[in-house]
Order: sequence, then C-alpha cells, then structure tokens
Amino acid sequence: MHYMDEGKGEPIVFVHGTPTWSFVWRQQIKSLSREFRCVAPDHLGFGLSDKLTDFSYTPEAHANNLEEFITRLQLKNITLVVHDFGGPIGLSYALRHPDNVKRIVLLNTWMWSLEEEKRIRQVSRFMRSSIGRFLYLQMAFSPRILLPQGYHQRKHLTKDIRRHYLKPFPSASSRLGTWRFAVALHEANPYFAQLWAQRGKLQSIPKLILWGEKDKLLPLHFLDTWQQAFPEARIVRFKAGHFLQEERGSEIIAAIKEFIG
Repeated sequence: MHYMDEGKGEPIVFVHGTPTWSFVWRQQIKSLSREFRCVAPDHLGFGLSDKLTDFSYTPEAHANNLEEFITRLQLKNITLVVHDFGGPIGLSYALRHPDNVKRIVLLNTWMWSLEEEKRIRQVSRFMRSSIGRFLYLQMAFSPRILLPQGYHQRKHLTKDIRRHYLKPFPSASSRLGTWRFAVALHEANPYFAQLWAQRGKLQSIPKLILWGEKDKLLPLHFLDTWQQAFPEARIVRFKAGHFLQEERGSEIIAAIKEFIG
C-alpha cells in the first residue's frame, strides 16, 4: 500500500473513495501538513498501491487493510477524514477503535445499506453484468466517465488533473478495484447495514460534515440521514459537486482547521 505521510504533530488520516487516490487530498495535505501529520493511504487497486488480481476488493477487505495500516504506523488519537467509499471503510475503523479516533470529518459519503436507493441499486446491478464489467475494465468507465460527473464546475477538472486520475488505471487488470466498488454498492449492503447498526459507538466523537450540495453521484438526502443520526454534528454546505475537496479546496481546509482548533 502506497501512502503519503507529510508533516508532524497530531495525525490526520485521509481516506479516499473511488476512482480517486491520495492525490484527491493534495490541497488539504499541502496546507494542513504545516501544523499536523497528514497521512493518506491509497487503497489496494488504487493510486500507486499494488493492483492485485487475487484480492477481493470488498469494502470490508479494504477496512481490514486500513485497520492494519493505522496499527502499523502506530497512529494515536487520529482525526479521521473520509469521502465516498472512504466513509464505510474509514468509519469501520472508528467503530472498532472509537477510543483512538479523536474527531471525524465526513465529506459526501454514507455508512448504511443502499437497498432502498432504487437508482443506485439498478446501476450497481447493471455494472455487475458482463456489459458493466466490460465498461469498467476495458473502457475505464469510472475515471473517464463517472469522475467528471462528480464535478459541479468542470473548470476544476483540468487536463493535467484528469491525467493524474487516469494514470493509475492503464490496463483492464488495474481497473478491477473500481469495478468491485461499483458492484459493492449492491452486494455490500449487509456489511453497510452492520456498520450502521453500530453507529451509537460514534456518538461521543466530535463530527464535522462537509457536503457538496450539487452532487450528481450521491443524493442530497444522504445529508439528512447523517443529520438525523448525529444532530450534534457540525454541518457546512457548499455549492460543489461530489469532489468538493477539489472544487472548494481552501474552504475545506479552513473548515477542518477551525474544527480541530
């Protein structure tokens, strides 16, 4: 597993989703590493980490990897920052080790079964088909098509940035992790439900929710679910898409700084 480890001080662990990698946090890491130790791993199958063909690539497997990663680096009293699939993966660690998580920052993510989300369920089932698998593995559907859909203002997705998101996926075998995440939106629902049933363990951990209201990939009512579960959480909304850390980089940095401070 490749990871970024910049700065010294109180640790902040950034957990990415799909089809991104630690690169998605570069603005936040560049600024926050002046005061904190910023650690951002690439999940197996993503970024500069190994692209294994015999790894399951389920959210649960990624969560187990993240737990071992944090343990090996001996990170203590962490601030956990999660986005997209990084939510169920990173929050799994928080549920297992709530005493080692000092704060949680959520960006456009979830931690519950998506069985009731008809559109997401249909898309995931289609992606599980031979056509869906072909699109993901042969046509790089996730970084080429879905990633741009996650931006409210496409001007933030420059040719250079887009190249950085495409580069980790040069072949069909390297894209297996992105396809498994698409399938997991349906297949991993029992695992997501299991996590959500334990949400009470997170009640005492201070939480900041940063949400892009113009998200085309996740519905806005996901924010309501978080708010109802954790009414004490601080919420900041942005006129941004799914990748708000890209579109509103400096504002995300300021919100995290203020939250930690």
